[in-house]
Amino acid sequence: MPKAAAHGVRTHAGRGLPLRRLPAMDLPFLVLVLTLVGFGLVMLGSASSAVALYRRNDAFAYLRPQLLYAALGIGAMWAASRVDYHIYHKLAWPLLGLSMVLLTAVLFMPEYNGCKRWLVLPGLGTLQPSEIAKFAVVLVFAHIISLNHDRMGSFAVGVLPFALVLGVVAVLMLLEPHLSGTVLILCIGAVLMFVGGTGLRWFVLAGVGGAAAIGAAIAIMPDLVPYAASRLSSWLDPFADPLGDGHQTIQSLYAIGSGGAAGLGLGSSRQKHLFVPEPQNDFIFSILCEELGFVGACGVILLFALLLWRGVTL
Repeated sequence: MPKAAAHGVRTHAGRGLPLRRLPAMDLPFLVLVLTLVGFGLVMLGSASSAVALYRRNDAFAYLRPQLLYAALGIGAMWAASRVDYHIYHKLAWPLLGLSMVLLTAVLFMPEYNGCKRWLVLPGLGTLQPSEIAKFAVVLVFAHIISLNHDRMGSFAVGVLPFALVLGVVAVLMLLEPHLSGTVLILCIGAVLMFVGGTGLRWFVLAGVGGAAAIGAAIAIMPDLVPYAASRLSSWLDPFADPLGDGHQTIQSLYAIGSGGAAGLGLGSSRQKHLFVPEPQNDFIFSILCEELGFVGACGVILLFALLLWRGVTL
């Protein structure tokens, strides 16, 4: 019997693509995912309409590409469920290489709000390479751990390859600069290493190495220090600079506060009318709170909590 057949996997005739019979889907998980995607699109359409009309003379300029991405994502989700997951071993390193190429290419893009984080895709919008890098790091780390799970306690296997990957990715992201993304990807890597079996003593060493790396980054990229200090101070006290770094945070707090318990109603936000400078991006939750209130905000958080719980308990 062919090896593929022995594992319940069949090969598409003439293409060599390992396919498997579609298993019974977990309906609650699927419903949660589709609900969050659909609700996210609705909120994006509401939050982005005013700023899109002002900047691009098209109220749906930000929503339209996301509808395409959502459709592509759902199709990719179905396709991934049909492909034998072992093939991702072969894709791990190429995807990481691609993400590093994109992280390098983005450094030559024009600045936007003092950063170089986005690649412009004509007709489709923008692409943030750091998002691809996050997935690539997860894939590569899982690949290394699955092949070496019995040797994860050693430095050569359980620390060195992970540190090299994280180091290169972190440096490229700091050059953008993208501090929050860098911290997030380092945390993702640390969690994977811990779950994979890296010894606790190596995390102490990693802390020392991380401190040294931060010192080196400060020496090599002195502009990073005032940028980081500015971001931190505006987060701790946005009212210290209400017309500068703290402006968006303050306006988002006004949006959250004005929503009250039940909100102003879907589409009725006032703060999205150019008071919150980027309502369609990181601060979309403030518009959600304004339009749907405390009840709506709790509902969305509950959906994410249920998604996490379902994923862990499957």
